Amino acid sequence: MTILTVAEFRAGGLGKPALEALGEARRQADLVGGKTGVVLIGHNVDPAVATLTRYGADEIYIFDSAALENYSLEKYASAVAQVVEAHKPDVVLIPGTVHGREIAPWLASRLGVGAAADCIGIKVAPDGALEAVRPLYSGKARARVSFCGRPQIASLRPNVFAVGDVNDSRAANSHRMALGEAPAGAVLREVAAASGGKVELSEARVIVAGGRGLKGPEHFDMLEKLAEVVGGAVGASRMVVDLGWKPHDMQVGQTGKVVNPELYIAVGISGAIQHLVGMQTSKTIVAINKDPEAPIFKIADYGVVGDAFEVVPLLTEEFKKALAPVSV
Repeated sequence: MTILTVAEFRAGGLGKPALEALGEARRQADLVGGKTGVVLIGHNVDPAVATLTRYGADEIYIFDSAALENYSLEKYASAVAQVVEAHKPDVVLIPGTVHGREIAPWLASRLGVGAAADCIGIKVAPDGALEAVRPLYSGKARARVSFCGRPQIASLRPNVFAVGDVNDSRAANSHRMALGEAPAGAVLREVAAASGGKVELSEARVIVAGGRGLKGPEHFDMLEKLAEVVGGAVGASRMVVDLGWKPHDMQVGQTGKVVNPELYIAVGISGAIQHLVGMQTSKTIVAINKDPEAPIFKIADYGVVGDAFEVVPLLTEEFKKALAPVSV
């Protein structure tokens, strides 16, 4: 029984979602006596081979070409399909990144099988049967889904599954692959840093999000300072985006991005249901709002009733102290 995952080599490294998918594949394979495989795609990817080996890969299928340096749905998905068709894995786990959310349905369509999107839990049986858990109705319910055919394809929500343990003595088989003919399609030439910061929202461990309570786009500067201190990204509510204060790629919510960081700090956000469904699964939620009756406090782990313009700078200073290097 084999569980296959996908790893994109971007900006000289592997993203955390790729290691999360491999970590879960390793855990499930160990439980049922199976093995793991990884499709590694990019250019000059050799540094990633050792990393994937240490994190649990048994087989690594390497597509390394200048033609793959920039993302192309057709080329990347065709590479995965090529491995699937040749090696017949039972399960394919795809990181639910911006690219992964495209690859999963494309691959399922090509192979004539089903795919479960945005999964937050999986279980693989000894016979290779996959049961996946995914949210429904804006997170109000969860569905357990099974699959009729093979391979069984699932995309995994980032920041839900833990990265696996490192084993420096582990060995993996590497296979250099040549990409076959792929359909023509668009090629991503450049990725500009998001206006909310250098960290992609859906992959961020910490998110500082602002709402209309900030009174204007110029006041997001203080959120950016806080996010820089904690190594996080800046997000925004739908109202902020609708007002034109910030671009849509910063929006957290049902019509924006669904996020699952370890820490979510909501500043001046009342907590409309449209926003809550996009961040309510965050590990720890801190709400800062002047209105003690704001709905955001109902789901917050910690709440601060106060003026954001006073609280956020103080919080930034406290984080600086807490995260400062300790002199020995």
